[in-house]
Amino acid sequence: MLSWPRARTETRSWHQTVRGGVREDRLLREVITTIPEFLGQRTLALPAELAARIDENTRTISALDASHGQTLAALGGLLLRTESVASSKIEQIVASMDDFARAMHGSKANSSAVAMVDATRATRELMDAVTTRGAIASSDLLRAHATLMSSDPAELPHAGHLRTMQNWVGGSDYSPREALLVPPPPELVPELMEDIVQFANRKDLPSLLQAAIAHAQFETVHPFTDGNGRIGRALVNAILRVRGTTSLIVVPLASALVAQRDAYFEALNSYRAGDVEPLLNDFVTASQIATEESAHTAARLALIPEQWRSELGPTRRDSAALRVLDLLLVNPVIAAVEIEANLSVSTSTVYASMERLQAAGIIRPLTNRTRNQIWGASALIDELDDLSRRIETRSAKAQL
Repeated sequence: MLSWPRARTETRSWHQTVRGGVREDRLLREVITTIPEFLGQRTLALPAELAARIDENTRTISALDASHGQTLAALGGLLLRTESVASSKIEQIVASMDDFARAMHGSKANSSAVAMVDATRATRELMDAVTTRGAIASSDLLRAHATLMSSDPAELPHAGHLRTMQNWVGGSDYSPREALLVPPPPELVPELMEDIVQFANRKDLPSLLQAAIAHAQFETVHPFTDGNGRIGRALVNAILRVRGTTSLIVVPLASALVAQRDAYFEALNSYRAGDVEPLLNDFVTASQIATEESAHTAARLALIPEQWRSELGPTRRDSAALRVLDLLLVNPVIAAVEIEANLSVSTSTVYASMERLQAAGIIRPLTNRTRNQIWGASALIDELDDLSRRIETRSAKAQL
């Protein structure tokens, strides 16, 4: 056991404000809230073996960023999608790639796909903000949350704001009865959040350890009415970016954590109970698997341009089809209007080029439209989906 300050509990009065549920919900009068100690300038003496693993994995992440960062960053949108989708799956929000692509281009038909697109946008905005500033601000997290909740009518009034009400995790939908976690009372949230942000900006801790602890503290505080898990997991990559562990890539840690969802939640419970070791072990294992599999994907992606040109066959250097291939390398899901705007070509030229690429097996349509079609670059999309699958499969077999 690696000791860490145990969260204290505090009993608070409770009165149901929204009618519903069973008699026990209506009669509940007290709840036991969980309040973590401030992180402040706390340090942690790690066992030698764990310290070595954290150091080694941190260097491996930096090496991946240095050696394959340009390749992976070119596909930043879909890599963010890979991480955001996995993070959403932990919250049991699931949608197909085709639904995701349609939602990316304005379709509201599938609410889960829309939620995944919003999660991707929120993570991108957070990463862009902290990269520009070189630090994490509370306002960055609030803006990311506003984006995450922007398509949820029920949560829109609370989007981008710290909660002003008591929330809870698990148990009844109508009261904290039998909840798995009742986070701190709302009046304590602002100060606890400022403490998390200060901790996240420290420079004297191993970045992977810092990210894991800040994430666990965030999940314990649960500062928003909804979306805490997704913003809290985005915070992990934000810390790695601010600390310089990464400069271009997003490490798909959530893909590893989703495979061991129960163990991940148990590690968070252990953190609250005063034992931080399961959490750190989980993050070390998850980062190792995610980094190794991302390196394999980067190597495969580097071969795709030559593969495409071979599949397309003899083509004029200035052909629209070849120019589309260059677009697909940075935007594997693309609409007809985007191609027209980027290449300054006619609609008829776009469709003729895409028909040729589709016949070669390079792209596939992602909608049933005859106009305003959306296409996906099959090899790129399939590789990134396979990256998630490989990470999840390895993680399921690992001792997280």
